[in-house]
Amino acid sequence: MTDIAFYHLTRSPLEAALPKLLEKSLEAGKRAVVVAGSSQRVEALNSTLWTYEAASWLPHGSAKDKHGEDQPVWLTDVHENPNSATFLFLTDGAVCEDIGAYERCFELFDGTSPETVNTARERWKSYKAAGHELTYWQQTESGGWSKKDT
Repeated sequence: MTDIAFYHLTRSPLEAALPKLLEKSLEAGKRAVVVAGSSQRVEALNSTLWTYEAASWLPHGSAKDKHGEDQPVWLTDVHENPNSATFLFLTDGAVCEDIGAYERCFELFDGTSPETVNTARERWKSYKAAGHELTYWQQTESGGWSKKDT
């Protein structure tokens, strides 16, 4: 079963939290696919990952860049895995019909939106019923992560 971690964004937006999580994934030697809600969002994230910190470099690409098989991080708005990633990041309410094909899934959701929180709760129930290992992380005051009991 896939290890699914819910990341409840309460202090910073996706654009600030996602790069740090992707950095940790790459440090662990993993490849990642990030699924966003639209092609416009993919391009916005693409720009963000180039500029989020002056001293950082996060190798990534999208369909616009091509060569998906060479990209450690692939950004997309459709279900695809051209870089043979084992980590999946779902953002903007994106879904994956084949979540079991990944070692780990990160569900990042905006904690300031009641609708998004309710959607995350429904997904939690669905994943739990399917037998996946679930964890829940909430942002701390400093923007880090605290694992919560569920």
